[in-house]
Amino acid sequence: MDQELIQKLKGILQAEKERLTDELGQFTTKSKHNPEDYDADFPELGDKEDENANEVAQYSHNLTLERTLEKQLRDVNNALKRIEEGTYGICKYCNKEISKERLEARPTSSACIECKKVLTQEM
Repeated sequence: MDQELIQKLKGILQAEKERLTDELGQFTTKSKHNPEDYDADFPELGDKEDENANEVAQYSHNLTLERTLEKQLRDVNNALKRIEEGTYGICKYCNKEISKERLEARPTSSACIECKKVLTQEM
């Protein structure tokens, strides 16, 4: 794998990690028990019932967003770890090189297109 490409993708991944961490920090608190886990903050309940319904709806939305962002952050961290270990760009299923185009389109990819199609039953 081309080291120049890996360094370029590493920069993209680090920027994405920072963006995701910042976004999670806007409405969550890091878990005390697991540093990779975030907990959505529950809003202060107001005195009016309709305000409470809005706050509960917002909390529900934040929980969904938290899960999505945490998964993306996990994928980014795993890709960065693979770069450090020297296994980045190698499919974790067939051990073949992942195409440059796939990595440029989705730097967190851990599977080649062929294996991903099999996994998602597209073949």
